[in-house]
Amino acid sequence: MFGKKKPTPQIDKDQLELIENAQKRIKQKKRLYAHFVLFLIGAIFLIIANTVLGIGKDFKLFGIDWFVFAILIWLSLFIYHLFNVFVTHKFMGKAWEKEQLEKLVTKQQQRIDKLKSGFEKEEKLIAQSEVYNEKNTNSISTKSELTIIVAAAENNAIGLGNKLIWHLSDDLKRFKSLTNGHHIIMGRKTFESFPKPLPNRTHVVITRQKDYKAPDGVIIVHSLEDAIDASKSDSQPFIIGGGQIYKQAMAIADRIELTRVHHDFDADTYFPEVDTSVWKETANVFHKKDDAHDYEFSFLTYERK
Repeated sequence: MFGKKKPTPQIDKDQLELIENAQKRIKQKKRLYAHFVLFLIGAIFLIIANTVLGIGKDFKLFGIDWFVFAILIWLSLFIYHLFNVFVTHKFMGKAWEKEQLEKLVTKQQQRIDKLKSGFEKEEKLIAQSEVYNEKNTNSISTKSELTIIVAAAENNAIGLGNKLIWHLSDDLKRFKSLTNGHHIIMGRKTFESFPKPLPNRTHVVITRQKDYKAPDGVIIVHSLEDAIDASKSDSQPFIIGGGQIYKQAMAIADRIELTRVHHDFDADTYFPEVDTSVWKETANVFHKKDDAHDYEFSFLTYERK
């Protein structure tokens, strides 16, 4: 019974802070009371010293006894002290500081929440984009690259009476080598200029005729857009003519493989002018005239800028 210690009362942090604040308030009010008493005693002393004892009796400022200014200065100090104790402390004391701190913390938390929301939204969009790209990468492994292939004279002539104007064996070999195994897109008249479909190539024929008949394996469409869609499994479909199809394809093609025959010819079908502000020449191979070729010509490659 005697060996047991009395339990020490525990005071938490908030209670201790309240006690300390209360003690500070008591000291502030005691100092204010002492200030008030000193002010009263001092004022009475100044009045007596001047009026009874005659100290500084003849000294005046602006026609007013000097002790009046002394009392007013002392009164100002007392009012300032009073203001600090009862006004400043009330509105800008510990409670006010705590309230302001809580407001700042709340604002900062709101900003953090807003930023987090923005980051989460951005991450969601990025994730959706990555999923979309992954799906599209899986569904379409490569993008089709549309190529125009043509032989044209210096004056851009390409045909007369639905027939070639010249016979250049190396040009025909190049055409076969480049288009072999690919889709070749053409207009109906170009297709009908062939004795039969070209081997090892998928023919896509554009015609306005709804009931047009073609051999098995030939794909019939009614617009260039449909022809490109029908060739989307090919990484490099070729546009092979005629003039109107070339004209439409110039706006969307990625490459031009042009055999430029260095001569002018009369023709009824022409290739569009190659605009060098749109197209960049990336290859140029010149061939002289010889026993197998009646005209000089160049193999040119253009890439869209």
